[in-house]
Amino acid sequence: MRPPFTRNTPDTRSPRQAHRARRHPARRAAPGPYPGSVKIALIDSGLGLLAAAAAVRRARPDAGLVLSNDPSGMPWGPRTPRDITERALRCARAALAERPDALIVACNTASVHALAALRAELEPAVPVIGTVPAVKPAAAAGGPVAVWATPATTGSPYQRALIRDFAGGTQTAQVPCHGLADAVERADTRSVVTAVEAAAALTPAATRDVVLGCTHYELVAEEIRQRLARRTGAPVRLHGSARAVAAQALRRLGAAPAPDAPATGTVRLLADGAPVPLPAAALGYPEGRLLAAPAPLPAPARPLP
Repeated sequence: MRPPFTRNTPDTRSPRQAHRARRHPARRAAPGPYPGSVKIALIDSGLGLLAAAAAVRRARPDAGLVLSNDPSGMPWGPRTPRDITERALRCARAALAERPDALIVACNTASVHALAALRAELEPAVPVIGTVPAVKPAAAAGGPVAVWATPATTGSPYQRALIRDFAGGTQTAQVPCHGLADAVERADTRSVVTAVEAAAALTPAATRDVVLGCTHYELVAEEIRQRLARRTGAPVRLHGSARAVAAQALRRLGAAPAPDAPATGTVRLLADGAPVPLPAAALGYPEGRLLAAPAPLPAPARPLP
């Protein structure tokens, strides 16, 4: 009997990529009613990864999460591209020891400067998903648009290119948010309010759509929404990246959303490569409290009749 036909497709991977793929083969889907249970790692300088991690948790409560950050180097924004890349790689390598199925770069700055290096080192064994500010959906909503970002990102060639490519026909303002990411990292409510008010004062009053161009900002979205409404006199739509990034990570893994899956997913935080509990600042946000919630205990066995 002739063997079934198979296409002889050449392997275009480099020897280094092929070696990594052999060392880190794709994990098998978990058995049971929710096939495709996965483990997803996220990296960031600090707590900005909480928003995307919580989005993954809501979409797949059974997914394992590895949070790897760099508190000793936070913030990454003012650092050189080379330094950012080296720090992002260190966070990714620490997370890789936990054998994740995919890695989310939950930081806009790291996605700009380190995404190529991360993909060169981890893929194809571990898919790497970057974070892009939601300029395109904000512009599609009609605008006028304001892009809130760190001072280092505001006006950068990368941000200007995003606005040119995805919001070219929409009135768009770039708003630097001085000190906001640092205040969010510390869960310093007073400093958050001060920074949000300063950014709101720089936002044109006609603005109707605001892009949250730093992942930290999504943790204080409601405060931003309220302050902007006072500034503009009308509701303002906020556009973050967390849900879209979480959905893309699941798509890359072929894992469908299953928000009704059992909440059995574990959470492991690595700070500068060392396992630590979630810091008190993280518990100041709903996203942090969601991730800190313990998995439910198994139901007791029924007594024998």
